This record gives sequence, structure tokens and C-alpha cells, in this order.
Amino acid sequence: MMKPFFYLCVLTIVLTVSCKSDKGENPDAESGATKWADTLIYPEEIHFKSLKQITFGGDNAEAYWSFDDKQLVFQSNNTDWDVKCDQMFLMNADETFKDNIPPMVSTGKGRTTCAYFLPDNKHIIYASTHLGADDCPDTPLRKNGKYIWPIYDTYDIFVADLEGNITAQLTNEKGYDAEPTVSPKGDKIVFTSDRSGDLELYTMNIDGSDVKQITFELGYDGGAFFSPDGTKLIFRSSRPKTDEEIKEYKDLLAEGLVQPTEMELYICNADGSDLRQLTDLGNANWSPFFHPSGKKILFSSNFESPRGFPFNLYLIDIDGKNLERVTHSETFDAFPVFSNDGKKLIFSSNRNNGGGRDTNLFIAEWQE
Repeated sequence: MMKPFFYLCVLTIVLTVSCKSDKGENPDAESGATKWADTLIYPEEIHFKSLKQITFGGDNAEAYWSFDDKQLVFQSNNTDWDVKCDQMFLMNADETFKDNIPPMVSTGKGRTTCAYFLPDNKHIIYASTHLGADDCPDTPLRKNGKYIWPIYDTYDIFVADLEGNITAQLTNEKGYDAEPTVSPKGDKIVFTSDRSGDLELYTMNIDGSDVKQITFELGYDGGAFFSPDGTKLIFRSSRPKTDEEIKEYKDLLAEGLVQPTEMELYICNADGSDLRQLTDLGNANWSPFFHPSGKKILFSSNFESPRGFPFNLYLIDIDGKNLERVTHSETFDAFPVFSNDGKKLIFSSNRNNGGGRDTNLFIAEWQE
């Protein structure tokens, strides 16, 4: 959900990773074949029974399943699809897009991030800057030699039908409101906002009512997801500790920026109680998602990467034990999301991109 940009719920992070060719390149995948392609899997990736590439070009990320697992909504900046920055697209879960273009379900204006299905499978929520301006806002990537993310104060959260018609606006506070995700119970939305003067987590009902702040410590709290039973939240946070770190964080936030190079995962109850730090690995640990059992977290990290890349997927128990590496990419794997039935995993990866910078979506058949 990182993206705000992020990505987080941002795709721009991929610009900072190495552009090595993938040792798992597959001619069938290059040709746009829709069959499951086991040769896309690295030998060590034992949790993937099979793997299928479903996009071929541009930056594609933050793909989320409908509640019935029949459709996916995702963001892309693929210039071949006539977009200049991230917009939302819809696809059936069994489709592949190489020479054809999926339907856009955002306005095509501004920048969007973090779409998520509502329980009726007929509507989505997403954040967009289109009320601020039709044009795509600038995306600064570095300040004083350090990697940064923009926190656009024109982001608000909207509801749209699957034809792209906006049917409701859920937030209208001044400042950043973005990164919304929906509880599997279908009753609550969690999102990130700076309405308090800091980037905190909030919950609200599906219709936007009963907004409650649930985190209160200084630092960027974002990319939150509910557990399968809706009782817990997992999220990423960059929480400054020293006087120097606090000053740097506040100075950047005053400019609408955050620095996401040091983030750890935190877990709490859905109302914010029983908050505790889950990881203490160093570097950037983010894009967490609950395992279908509710007892593990799958997330992306570069903690084993002294130079900042690659990013790979890891599993960890919710008590912080039994850390396990899941992917073995040489570049970038992130944004893992399990289907509601727990049988499949969709994620974004630089694998099989011919040595370029494209980030594509892949669906794996998951096995324990």
C-alpha cells in the first residue's frame, strides 16, 4: 500500500535498483503466452508452484484482488497505454496484457495510488490528486543526495465503479489522505493521513464515517493491511529517534517529502491497541501483507543488500520469529498480495524484463 508513491502505496523506487538481466528469462513469457511458466521461478523459490507474468512494460504495481478473486485492480504508468503517470486499471484474474490495453478505471487526471476493491466487487477505492490539477504532479526522487518520496497534499480518497465513474469522495481534509485498504470483514478502511501534522494511520467505515486516528508516534506510518479476520493491522514505519533524525524528518515533511530508506514493520490491533515493532532488520522493510493463516507476514526488504538492492520477499511469524527468504531476485520483488482463498500470490518484479527498468506483475500458485 506503500505507495503514496510508492508507491508505498510508489513505483518510482524501481528506478533505484540494478538493471541486471534475469537469469530466469523465458521465451514463452516474452511472446506474451498466458500459460504458467515455471522457468520464471528461481530454483530456491520453493513456495511458488508455478509463475505467470501478466504485464509486459512500464511500471505496474499494487495489484489487489476483488473479494471473489475474479478480478484485479492495479496501477500502471505504461506509456503504451497513453498514460503519463500512475493510473488505475482493471483486469480479470486470468488475463495477460502484452499487446492489448486493460480498461482504465481512474479519471486519467492527476496521479493515483492504492486502489482496493470494496466488498460488493462492483466498486473500488483509490487516492487521486485530480482535484488539485489535471496534470501529473512532479515526482522528486532525491534531495541532498538522499532518496525521497513525495507526499502530495492534493491526495484524497474516492469511490469509483468499474466503469471509472466516481460515485463518492471519502476524504476532504486539507493535506495527504491516501494508501487506503479494506478489511476482509468488509466493514472498515485503514488509510494514512497527515491531518494531525504527522503521517499517521486512521480507520473509517466503508462510507467514510467514524474516522479515528489509531497511531500517534512521530514518523511515517503507512501501507497498512488488515489480517484475514480483520482484527489486526500490519504496516511500515520510519520512526526517527535521534534529534538529528527528528529534525530531518520534520524538515522533509514540511516540504511534503519523506525519506523511506529506513523502515521497519509494526503490528497492532485494528483499533491501534497492542502496538509493537515486528522487525528490526535495518534498511527498508515494507509492503507487508498477512499470510492466509494470519500467523505470518510476507514483506519486501533490502536488509541483506549493503548497496540498497536487490529487494526480495520474506516471511516472518507475527511474533518476529522464523524469518524466511521467499524470492531470490537480483533486482526487485515487492507488493506481495495473497488472493482471498490463499491459493495465489500476485507481486511486482523486475525479473524477465530484458535488463530494462520495467516492473511487471506476476501471479504465483502458492505452496507451503
